This record gives sequence, structure tokens and C-alpha cells, in this order.
Amino acid sequence: MFRFKIPQVVAAVDLGSNSFHMKVARVVDGHLHVVDRLKEMVRLAAGLDEDDRLTAPAIQRALECLERFGERLREIPSRGVRVVGTNTLRCARNATEFLRLAHHTIGHPVEVISGMEEARLIYLGVAQNVPQDDKQRLVIDIGGGSTEVIIGNGFKPVSMESLYVGCVGSSREFFADGKITAERLRRCELAAMQEFEPLQTTYRQIGWDAAVGSSGTVATIAAVLQHNGNGGKGITAAGLEWLRNALVDAGHVDKLAFPELQTERAPVFPGGVAILSAAFEVLGIKRLDPVSGALREGILYDLLGRFSPEDAREATIRDLVTRYRIDGGQAKRVEATALALCDQVAEAWRLGKPEHADLLRWAANLHELGLAIGHAQYHKHGAYLIEHADLAGFSLAEQAILAGLVRAHRRKFALRVLEGLPIKRSRALRLAALLRIAVVLHRARSEAELPQIIAEVDGDTLKLFFPEDWLNSHPLSQADLELERNYLRACGMRLKLK
Repeated sequence: MFRFKIPQVVAAVDLGSNSFHMKVARVVDGHLHVVDRLKEMVRLAAGLDEDDRLTAPAIQRALECLERFGERLREIPSRGVRVVGTNTLRCARNATEFLRLAHHTIGHPVEVISGMEEARLIYLGVAQNVPQDDKQRLVIDIGGGSTEVIIGNGFKPVSMESLYVGCVGSSREFFADGKITAERLRRCELAAMQEFEPLQTTYRQIGWDAAVGSSGTVATIAAVLQHNGNGGKGITAAGLEWLRNALVDAGHVDKLAFPELQTERAPVFPGGVAILSAAFEVLGIKRLDPVSGALREGILYDLLGRFSPEDAREATIRDLVTRYRIDGGQAKRVEATALALCDQVAEAWRLGKPEHADLLRWAANLHELGLAIGHAQYHKHGAYLIEHADLAGFSLAEQAILAGLVRAHRRKFALRVLEGLPIKRSRALRLAALLRIAVVLHRARSEAELPQIIAEVDGDTLKLFFPEDWLNSHPLSQADLELERNYLRACGMRLKLK
């Protein structure tokens, strides 16, 4: 399952809505030692037009940054690099076009993650940078396009939310011309409070012993307050009140005379202050301390986990199997046969990358997920659950492919679904074909082992060789395979039985 040793050097790239970050670290005895970090204020979210499309200048800024990052990543093996996109790339209507250009520019694919996955990774990064004690912590990360709010204990998040409010979007909406007034600031706070309000009761009931903030916005606010003698290194409600008054007194982002505030951050600073003030007011926060860990640290530690049984994706699959009471024995039988077939045709069908086997394995384990809802059309139920669930560790692309394979594992081939996946059509068809055949071969749900089946391919023709007289002595399996041959023919594939 785990094909590679842990790389000696790993890198995480965080394509945030406000800034792009890259962190490079050496791996020593399972611990990370940072050797390089880069940050550029790209303000990708500010490049969304009124139709939620990234403008040409925004794309150009982003690609120029990625080109510089790519030069630093050139000598690092691809398995040691993970590039993650967040809120703006979740929202941009032309994100697919940008992702293709970004992949070519930086030399690595960009994984767009869900808000909940972003929250999980942020918490993981924070947990690595705070004392390991019994304290329950509230974590707030104010990004350019979203704000993640997490309560956790140790390395385990207890509750996570991703709110659709960020310093770039809020600043664009309420301070687009740079002017800061008390009325605008309060309106911005009220809009943010509406986002936090659904968390108020639950989060206060769960409670926390300490609150920390992991974003650049929080770090800057804390630095400004400390420089001006408000709250030491932490942030308090009184300190935020002083800062709000200072913003109003300045009257314009160009007149914010805080040495700790970088010029490029100034246009989005009022929105960030308003969001944090809203969090304090709605959640009843008394004090919040900045912490250095953030999304990129979480990405790095999660990346290390992918080289061990601690891979979050494996834990997610196990959790789904248990939660939805999937027949684990049947799932493992289908998995073993699908992978055995895949191993034999991997080179010819270009399915030799570890991620191809992983997707096939995960789909085999979850192919009966939809039975928890009902038998009729259960492949559609399973695909829906996978597509819309929060699957820890999975990118949105991985989740979509997994849902597509489960959707296509039986009955008529779901060509329309497979053609819309973020993977080459031929690979999606071939993975689905292997899964379908494995499911057919185990339709009897017998614990008896199958005979050795030899698989060969010639283009889109798959030949299966069975022991002599096996098909004749298993007429139901033969009938199922012949029906499957008809399904495959409809999508341009041929199945030959020998």
C-alpha cells in the first residue's frame, strides 16, 4: 500500500485567497526542519470579477509567483510536494483553466480542497505548534476568502466550520475605495457576525480553555496591538476596540501608520479587523493569542502521514465502512481482485501511478456505500454521499473521481459522469471497467477464492483468461460477464473471455 520511503525533503504550497505561501522542510526522524519559506501577496480573491471569474491580470500575477516557486521546487521529488488551493479556487468559475496553467507553471498538480478539509489541515498545523497538554483550544484562521473556526484537543479536532467570509472579500465590499468610517466598520462587523452566529450556541456549549489565531491577519493585529501597548502579545476585546477607533481616526487605508502593517496588506486590514471583532463578540472570546502554525504546516504533516498507515484518507475510508455498515469482507474481496487485474494491465493501460491503485482500492471499499440508503439505484446513492460528504484528507478532485467510480460500478456505464471527472477519460473508463469486473466476479459473495485470472489488453480490448472449464462450471458468473461485455461495448470497450 505504501510504495515509497518518506522523502528527505518535502514542500507545501498554499495558494490562498490573499497570499501564496511555500514552505520547504527536511525530514529528520519523522520531524520537520524548515529550510526555506517564501510568501507573496497575490490577492487572488481581489482578481475575481462580478461573474466570479479570475481576471487576466490576477491569473498573470499568480502564474508569475508560481514560476518563482517552481524554480525552488525543481529538485524535490514530486511525491514530496503538495500544492493546495483554497476558497478563491473553490469559487472561481474559470478555475479549471487556471489549474491547468498553474500545473504547467509550477510543475505539480494543484489540489483544490473543501473548506472543511482546509479547517482540518489548519488545525493539524496549529496542533504541531502549541504545547501538547489537556487544554481544549479554539482556533480561528482568517483568510482572504474564508474563515476557519475549529475547536480541538491535542491533535484531534472536535468541531470544525469554514465560513464564507474573509478579509479580501469583506474589504472589497465595505472599504473598496479605501475609506474607513465607523458606520462602514460596523456594517462589516455585522455582516461577519451573521456568518458566526450559527456557531454561537454549539461552540459556547463545547467550550475551550484557550483561543489562538493562525492567520497573517491575526499575527498583524497582535503585532500592532503589542507595539501600541494593548494586550501584550495577545489580542483582547479592549485591544480590538482601540484598534477599531484607530482605523476610524485614520479614515483611509493609505493613512494607516502602523509599522507592523505591510503596505500590501493595508487594503484588506479593515476587513480582517472587523471579522475578528465579530468572532470575539459572537463567540464571547476573552483573549486570543497568535500561533505560528497554519495551513502549510498542516499540509506538510499530512503529507508525511501519506507515507504511513496514518494517512488521513485511509482513516476516512475505514470510518465510512464502519459508519455505513458496509460488508467489509465483500469490499476486501472486490478490492483484491480489482487490484490484481490492475497490476496486470497497469503498464499497457497507463495505470501504474500509485494514485490509480489508491482510487481503485478506495472505490472497491465503498462501492456498496449506497446500500445504507436503499438497494434500488444504490450506486447512485453511494456516489451522492461521497460527492457531498466532508472526506478528511481528500481533495475535491479525488472526491469527484471516487464518486464517479462508485457511480459507474454497475448497470449502464455512466459515461456522462466519467467524462466530467478531473482525470483523463480513458483512465476513468479503464478504472471503472476493472472495478465493474471485480464486482461481477464476486456477485455470489462467496468466501471461496477465485482461480487465477490472467488479464491482457490490446488498446481498449480487455482479455480475461480463466482456467479450463471454469466458466462452464460457473454459468451464472459467465452470464454476468457476458452482460458486462454488452455494457462495456456501449462505451467503446471490448471484453473477451477465454
